[in-house]
Amino acid sequence: MIRTVGIVAKYQEPKAAQMVRWLVPWLKKRGKKVCVENGLGRNGAQSCGKKMMAAKADLIISLGGDGTLLNIAPLVERPDVPILGVNMGGLGFITEVAADEFESVLSKTLEGDYEVEKRMTLEVRVIGKNNRRHKFRVLNDAVITKGARSRIIDLETYVGDDYLCTYRADGLIISTPTGSTAYSLAAAGPILEPTLGAVVLSPICPHTLTNRPIVVPSHATIRVTLRSFGDTVILVPDGQPGVRLNNGDKVEARDYGLPVSLIKLPSRSYYEILRAKLKWGER
Repeated sequence: MIRTVGIVAKYQEPKAAQMVRWLVPWLKKRGKKVCVENGLGRNGAQSCGKKMMAAKADLIISLGGDGTLLNIAPLVERPDVPILGVNMGGLGFITEVAADEFESVLSKTLEGDYEVEKRMTLEVRVIGKNNRRHKFRVLNDAVITKGARSRIIDLETYVGDDYLCTYRADGLIISTPTGSTAYSLAAAGPILEPTLGAVVLSPICPHTLTNRPIVVPSHATIRVTLRSFGDTVILVPDGQPGVRLNNGDKVEARDYGLPVSLIKLPSRSYYEILRAKLKWGER
């Protein structure tokens, strides 16, 4: 049963801020506890951080674009907690519910009439010198990328215990099926049906033209070691602030083991979304 609803929003977007002002009393009228982000409590809503919201809420509503949803989704460690993504005007592959259908979808959701789609997440670790370690969970992708003035970098890459190659490129995108329509797609990567158990490796502007994106099984551990000196190289998880990599640092990516549950509309297939967003079949 849904008792507590968490709300995250792109508050600099006027439509999203207006939606929150309407939504909080609407939920309170239906007997729900409401959590909003720190410092934004109003109309009886509790103010809390994203981590607390992810731990307490029975339903999370994301108002904005895909980036807004990516801010909260990796923090939700309970696969039974659904996330309802509402697209407030951008392209939005993950946030598939439009603003004009939101109230209807939300009413059904509160009644328990909804479907979820399980999306795999990746655990990404950075292992550096002096045992320096960082850990991230990503829904879309982890991007190893060079700075604007850096030279081509070398990335020694293994899939499991098997050596794949050493990419000479501007970087490498390690993407989930959900992230296959994000940066990976711009790097000529394939589109994967989002419930597949697979990972895409897409080199960014490879020096060797025969280097192409490759799909590998999700049960494999991907290991990438930076083999370049003196360059500015950064690991960026889901477009969030990342960490700088030094020569010899290793990035490991594997299936996190806990999916994220996104509410989907039974009346709209993934292929319909692709046709609408990418204009397939149009001239």
